[in-house]
Amino acid sequence: MIQNLDDTDRRRLLAFICSFAWADAEVQQDERNYISRLVNALGLGEGDQEQVDAWLQYPPDPEEVDPQEVPLEHRQLILAAARDMIESDGIIYESEAETLALLEQLLGQNAPA
Repeated sequence: MIQNLDDTDRRRLLAFICSFAWADAEVQQDERNYISRLVNALGLGEGDQEQVDAWLQYPPDPEEVDPQEVPLEHRQLILAAARDMIESDGIIYESEAETLALLEQLLGQNAPA
C-alpha cells in the first residue's frame, strides 16, 4: 500500500511515474493532475514537491529510475501506478505501452492487463 512506503520509496515511485509521463515526449495536463493527486496521497513535503515539479519540466535521470533498485515488495505497486498514469489522459500511446512492457520485463513481473 502506498501509505506504507518510506520516503526513499515514495520518491522512487514518483520518479518512475514522472518518467512514464515523459514516455510520449510530452507531459499532458491529465498526467500532471494524476501526479499531483499521487503527491497529495503520499503526503510529501515541499522539497519533494519541488523535485516532482523539476521532473515534470525534465524527465528524471536514468539512474533515478533503475528497476533493479525497486524492492520486490513494491514492484506491483509501481507497475500499477505507472499503468494508471499512462491511462490518465485517456490515450495510451505506443511509446507508453512499450515503456510499460519493458518495465514489466525488467521488474520480472506480469502486471494484470
